[in-house]
Amino acid sequence: MSSSSTSFRSHRVIIASLFLPNSVIISEGSGKTTPDKVAPTSRKSSLTNPTTRELNVPDIVLRLQNDTSKPAALSRPKLKSIVDDLRDRTRKPTGDQLSPVSENVNPFSKVNTANNTPEKMSRQVSVDSSDFTVKSPPLTYRTPSQRRLRRTASRSLPRRPDSVSSIISAEFHIEPNAHCNGGLKNAIDSVSLNASRPQLKRKLWVGTLGVETDTWSPALRESTSTRLTEGGYESEVVWVDDAVFEGCYDEFCHQVLWPALHYAIPDAPKTKLFYESASFKHYVDVNQKFADTIKAVWQEGDVVWVNDYHLMLLPQMLRAAGVPGPIGFFMHVAFPSSEIFRCLSVRDKLLRGVLGADLVGFQTASFARHFRQTCSRILAVEALPRGIQLPPEEGIATGDEERGRFVDVGVYPIGIDVGLFRERKKDPEVTEWINVLKQRYAGMKLIVGRDKMDEIQGVKHKIQAFQTFLEQHPEYQGKVVLIQIAIPSNPPRSPSVAQANSTLTDQILSTVSTINSRFSTLTYQPIVFLPTSDVTYSQYLALLTCADAFIVTSLREGMALRSHEFVVSQEDKESGEEGVLVLSEFTGSWSFRGFRSCVGINPWDRMGTAKGIHEALRDDCDASEKVSKAEVAQQRRRRWEELLGWVEEQSAQKFVTGFLSRCIRSWEEHQRGTGNHESVEVLNKARVGRVLVQWRHCNKRIVLVDLEGTLWNRELSKKGSEFDVENEELRNAIEILRRLSEDKKTEVWVLSGLPVKGALSKLADELPDVGIVSENGCFLKTRARKDRPAQWINMVANLNMDWKSSCLEILNYFSERTPGSYVEEREASVVWRFWTGESNDECSDRQWARRQAAEAQNHIFDSLGERFGLRIIPGTNSFLVLPSNISRSTAVGAILHPGGPGNAPLTGRADFDCGDEWEFVLAVSGDEKLLRRLNELDSAETCSTSGKGTDAKWRVEKWQAVDLLKAFAGM
Repeated sequence: MSSSSTSFRSHRVIIASLFLPNSVIISEGSGKTTPDKVAPTSRKSSLTNPTTRELNVPDIVLRLQNDTSKPAALSRPKLKSIVDDLRDRTRKPTGDQLSPVSENVNPFSKVNTANNTPEKMSRQVSVDSSDFTVKSPPLTYRTPSQRRLRRTASRSLPRRPDSVSSIISAEFHIEPNAHCNGGLKNAIDSVSLNASRPQLKRKLWVGTLGVETDTWSPALRESTSTRLTEGGYESEVVWVDDAVFEGCYDEFCHQVLWPALHYAIPDAPKTKLFYESASFKHYVDVNQKFADTIKAVWQEGDVVWVNDYHLMLLPQMLRAAGVPGPIGFFMHVAFPSSEIFRCLSVRDKLLRGVLGADLVGFQTASFARHFRQTCSRILAVEALPRGIQLPPEEGIATGDEERGRFVDVGVYPIGIDVGLFRERKKDPEVTEWINVLKQRYAGMKLIVGRDKMDEIQGVKHKIQAFQTFLEQHPEYQGKVVLIQIAIPSNPPRSPSVAQANSTLTDQILSTVSTINSRFSTLTYQPIVFLPTSDVTYSQYLALLTCADAFIVTSLREGMALRSHEFVVSQEDKESGEEGVLVLSEFTGSWSFRGFRSCVGINPWDRMGTAKGIHEALRDDCDASEKVSKAEVAQQRRRRWEELLGWVEEQSAQKFVTGFLSRCIRSWEEHQRGTGNHESVEVLNKARVGRVLVQWRHCNKRIVLVDLEGTLWNRELSKKGSEFDVENEELRNAIEILRRLSEDKKTEVWVLSGLPVKGALSKLADELPDVGIVSENGCFLKTRARKDRPAQWINMVANLNMDWKSSCLEILNYFSERTPGSYVEEREASVVWRFWTGESNDECSDRQWARRQAAEAQNHIFDSLGERFGLRIIPGTNSFLVLPSNISRSTAVGAILHPGGPGNAPLTGRADFDCGDEWEFVLAVSGDEKLLRRLNELDSAETCSTSGKGTDAKWRVEKWQAVDLLKAFAGM
């Protein structure tokens, strides 16, 4: 794999997810099979193909229906009034419980025309009834921590007991898997099914089918694997025993991991599995099955992308299996604080499993921060703003026993494919249903919500807040309708869990019935509950388009992509009439600035949520606030434009490309940092002759050399050593630099992290012909020339330095609690030396100091980093804080600028484009990024003193650097 390119277009990406995008359905006697070869199709062709039909509607956001039997637009007679529709309903007394499921109030089912009964219309708009009949399941409830997946073998093939002989041969067809990660699949498709220029050309899905397979014969399994692998589906099946899968998915994932990740720890007496889970061994077995399958299909150059909490052990298992390529792990759900995660009995194994990856991604910065802090506090590893530094013993698997591995941790918010969503909105069927809804709810405000029926989605809180809203604002009674699309789930097998689910279900349905009984009239019902199987995708898009508000009341969630869909669906409305998004502050979407234009709510605050609903629906003037109707419309328009801008920017394409590109780049950086530096030749006295020949024949030469660590090893055990200008080693360094600068063909520059005052001031006084870079690029001293004297240039003059006082306050706090540590305040940067003793990893005091340093870096990065644009450079026993767009590379770019450093830009990345001005560039440094950039120059000879893997042309031991420079100086 080339180390010079971080593009994933030339690599095959192995996508590991618990469920494959497609599943296999056994069909006996139906004669319906899937073709052996599926021709690749673009996204556009899949929308226009009249034979493409959706066969699975429980998850309405996965696929778009395209039926050949659509109702003809503009041919429908005028609808009957809602009075006629509801005239046959028998109202029950107020005190009785009314089931919102049994109420025939589906806005899509009462479209009566002369030739179309409701039943015929329902079949016409959804799917062909010859395939299967859409039937509303009972609206059962279960918590996500106990979600039960009944892996039914087929709709036409009933479940068989274990005693039944295995299925030897049967016809089967392939259809979309309703249990797969829809957001991930859509994101992958957005970069791989682009007909004009696909960014992801080769991919392989690895996962399970989601159906019971114990009764399948080996021949049937082999046939299935062949069909999915070679039939155009790009999928590799992981075969797992049904009992093992049930213990992993039903018990450990959904009764242990899910509640912990969403801050919903159950009580120990009620859920013993949370603390003593025997199902963890099934979880290990499933992850190992995935590791074995991926190892068998992995090829040189492949990138492995592991997805979600079901496979947290997989990255480390792949490392142990000998997979040397890039491995990325992305957590699609929330990640809790360390105080929650530490309650898990298998916490160490889960964290170490994830840390086997090169890159760990999360939806939001808070989730990433929680992960870093959890690793630091539970595993006692060094957590830095950029990622996790593992100790040396953790680097054995990758061949870095000395330094340990570094794992990058980043934020990559998932989005939607905006272009594809807009194409789907153009479907004539969507327009037809929009007209239906506008006639049915003429003169009313429409609020739409779509949530899973679980505790985490906050459906109960939403219903209660809507009741409070109707009570506080009676003027809206009879004028606003809440249409709640409920995603039901199969009931769990556990009786205790089923009882708990039933109790919560009764609470939700009872509240809905109470509200409808209290506020309904003959022609009005405030809440319409629709199971998702009652709503086609076209109807869902129509609801989003007609909605005046969309409400999400999740108690904890990653990215609420349904809110992104709502924002895009509003773009066809007239200016000022766009719907308003009411969004929970506990969703990942809310944490981004672009979504702060919505109405933020705390779902636990019923009164506040009711106030948010009122704010979203209000479109008239407010006498108390003296806000006109026009101003309200302008505010509504401005809010929507800001939301749309963020949704378009954080698209599904950006999510995939950003994560995969960073994963490959992280792996390449780790390879350089942990590679065998012995493969790079040492530029010693025996080999320096090769370079000196070229050196002597050049008339324009420049030398770039580090001061600290190369020419001068200053004493770090005490504060103020940078002012020890009488040090003998420093004087020897000055003498070498003097001899080099005496040659009129050579220009010498010293690179340093020290402040201007002290050793650098002495160097500047004694060697005016030597240029100096101070504080890692913050200040730059030009060389003295005949026409003008040397001068100091402030490279950070345009930057805000107000961060320093707060940074010093944080570091002083940690210094008081870390023996022997001290702070070095400089003009434009700050250094904290948290350890001044011997670098012994076995020393408990040093381990404590490193943990304190990790905490300090996290505090600085979280509180000041984003606001002031800071970066933190960690060292072995210290770390540096400075502006993010300043480095030694930017300083060298200014030095190599054709007009000289005085004419170069003060900040930002300067291109290393010196033309033909320099015939020979010699760089002796431990800054690997600087050396990589200098390698872009044909005239550069780069020598690394870092003592680790490098891209430099030569390597030099630190103690030999002085002798090397003496050879170039002719000493």
